[in-house]
Amino acid sequence: MGDAASARAGSNCGGCRDFLRQATWNRRQVLRLGGLGGLALTLPDLLRAQELGEVSSGTFGRAKRVIMMFLHGGHPQQETFDPKPHGPAEVRGEFQAIATSIPGIQFSEVLPKTAMLAHRIAVVRSMTHENPNHVQACLPAQTGHKHPASIKSRGDFPPSDTDFPPFGAVLNSIRPSTESLPTWVRIGPLMRRNNGTVLHGQLPGFLGAVHSSFVVDQSLAGDDVQIEAVRPNDDLTEVRLAARRNLLQQFDRQRRLIAESGEAANLDGFYQRAFDLLGSSATRQAFDLSSESAATRERYGNTEFGYRCLLARRLAESNVPMVNISYCHTPKGSWDTHSNNFGQMKESLAPTLDAAFSALFEDLDERGMLDDTLVVVNAEFGRTPAINNKAGRDHWPWVYSLAVAGAGIRPGTIYGASDASAAYPTENPHDPADFAATIYHLLGIPQDTIIYDSLQRPHQLIIGKPIAGILA
Repeated sequence: MGDAASARAGSNCGGCRDFLRQATWNRRQVLRLGGLGGLALTLPDLLRAQELGEVSSGTFGRAKRVIMMFLHGGHPQQETFDPKPHGPAEVRGEFQAIATSIPGIQFSEVLPKTAMLAHRIAVVRSMTHENPNHVQACLPAQTGHKHPASIKSRGDFPPSDTDFPPFGAVLNSIRPSTESLPTWVRIGPLMRRNNGTVLHGQLPGFLGAVHSSFVVDQSLAGDDVQIEAVRPNDDLTEVRLAARRNLLQQFDRQRRLIAESGEAANLDGFYQRAFDLLGSSATRQAFDLSSESAATRERYGNTEFGYRCLLARRLAESNVPMVNISYCHTPKGSWDTHSNNFGQMKESLAPTLDAAFSALFEDLDERGMLDDTLVVVNAEFGRTPAINNKAGRDHWPWVYSLAVAGAGIRPGTIYGASDASAAYPTENPHDPADFAATIYHLLGIPQDTIIYDSLQRPHQLIIGKPIAGILA
């Protein structure tokens, strides 16, 4: 920052003049931080962030958008990002390890396209926690907060309106979109266990229903696919849509005469969002998957998960801040590979992920979007070192691998390590709270941010520390 700029800033905050004179930020960094995505950080915010170590790497606030793939069930670290070709025979598995684009680093042979992108992405091989229950472990994976220890023994139970909210709900609460597009979109079904229990971390929890995701839950196959969630009924013309808006306004005037419940207020938000979406050409354009060419669909793999990733790219291109992509039980396999792990990985799971992830990464790169779009491959945990008697691997939260790329991520980083059996971390262990802190750091949300539930009780949003080793 030049002397003139420092003087102008100092005139607004005399006690900060010496700090600004010594600061290492340049003018571009300050402008980027100060106007980031509507967060509008003030100088005190910047000082607090510096004190907390959030801007030292220059990555604070680099991500304007996040695309998060969730591989429900937990991908096997041994058959993806952390193969053990020299490990014990009983845990090694059927696949070979192959060279990546980073000398000396190997991925599983079933991810050949991703292996050639290793120098552009980061992999954390030392994620760890202690809860092997799918339903419960999905909460910290998608929020950074786990259930109280007393709940762990309960097994599967449905989500609650007291749960900590996930990234998308938080963004919708503290940084709602000013566009006609939603802040948070979920593509794919609401993820559930075989017994029907909804996985935690997908619903807005204590922030309330008004901060729910906008959902696209349908098949995306076909050249002329239409997204039903944003397509008005055939008889819903612009004139009738305007009439319905006027009718809603009349109801609102009447409802001011009575006490409104919290849920009634939430419905107002839903109605308003529906009108905004249905009446917006920007919405129709962003969700118009049919405008993508057959060649592009082929590039993404011509699979349901691939189409979800392609739609996520369209939404990110239209500046939707948070897109979650569900990858759960499919007709061809499940990441919960208690049986036939190697068959499912070879025939369906790995090729689908490999094609879609690599296509999404390269597509974002070609469009100049990687610098401010964060792509995440997430899951609740990994799989056991030991292979069971059904040629499967069971639940294993004690070590697993996650991959990240794009905004603010140091390319070509293989961070942390597991032992010879891919059973426990040997270097730089981190839990989901740290992973969540990393995402919030990249989104430009200060470490000491407080959010409030429906009773206006305060909650610390970020309880972990950003994983500095994967930041650029």
